[in-house]
Amino acid sequence: MPEHKYRFNPQTLNFERIRLTAWQKVRRVFLALTPGLLVGFLGIFLVYQFVDSPKESLLKRENQQLLTQYELLNRQLSEVEEVLRDVRRRDDNIYRVIFEADPLPESMRRAGSGGVNRYRDLAGFAGSEVVVGTRKRLDALTRQLIVQSESLDEVASLALRKKELLASIPAVQPISNRDLTMISSGFGERLHPIHKIAKFHAGMDFTAPVGTEIYATGDGRVEFADYATNGYGIHVVIDHGFDYKTLYGHLSTLKVRPGQQVKRGDPIGLVGNTGLSAGPHLHYEVHKGGAPVDPANYFFNDLTPEEYARVLEISRNAGQSLD
Repeated sequence: MPEHKYRFNPQTLNFERIRLTAWQKVRRVFLALTPGLLVGFLGIFLVYQFVDSPKESLLKRENQQLLTQYELLNRQLSEVEEVLRDVRRRDDNIYRVIFEADPLPESMRRAGSGGVNRYRDLAGFAGSEVVVGTRKRLDALTRQLIVQSESLDEVASLALRKKELLASIPAVQPISNRDLTMISSGFGERLHPIHKIAKFHAGMDFTAPVGTEIYATGDGRVEFADYATNGYGIHVVIDHGFDYKTLYGHLSTLKVRPGQQVKRGDPIGLVGNTGLSAGPHLHYEVHKGGAPVDPANYFFNDLTPEEYARVLEISRNAGQSLD
């Protein structure tokens, strides 16, 4: 039986029963429950804030396992990157040197590393830094592997053309030793015989009698065979491919024509004294990649070691050129 409450009425001098309205009853119930509700909400908040649910604990363990896997993946990426660096070093310093090819420029190896941010969707999460970093390394490694694969394909193609390359390199003297009087001047700064000033000499001068036969020093195609006013007089230029060209100057007679294919050892003309020349001789140049190089470094197919050393000594000690 519920307990009733009464209050004293001084007007009637009687105790009257207190009757509550529905709103007052609701209000009293609400006020009575409020502290409990506050305590309950506070407890739930603290539990969710500091105590993980079984599902959250499982997700956290899975996330930790994923981060551990990413760390292991990054270590493996480091190993793969080191292997790729070693392949690149071999490619640039061994393979391409053997086949007379220039190393790949670094800009080509790193091509495609810029542009829009493709990792925007991966940002904003707890492990975003690890995930984005790994993805970037993997993308960079993929690009470098593609470039390296193409480079090795090129090296493989060069290997297949090695026989052609060896035949094309200007590797002999343009005048036979039996016909050679002397090597009067080599590559480098020399005193010009006519102008009497120090001038860069882009080739070697071989003195020999007029009419001495001149030979192609490597397989190739005759690019020029005529007289010119550039000081070389009657001269021949042969394009050997593989970035090699040779020039034979001051000839008296031509034995080839432009566009003609020649083999190493084929006669291409006769020694003369045409153009800007101080005496009968052959001026011989070797160009690699468009720039003149020392021809003496290429006389390795028809000279003994002693003869080769003698050629180097004579060419480098000569003080004056003949053209």
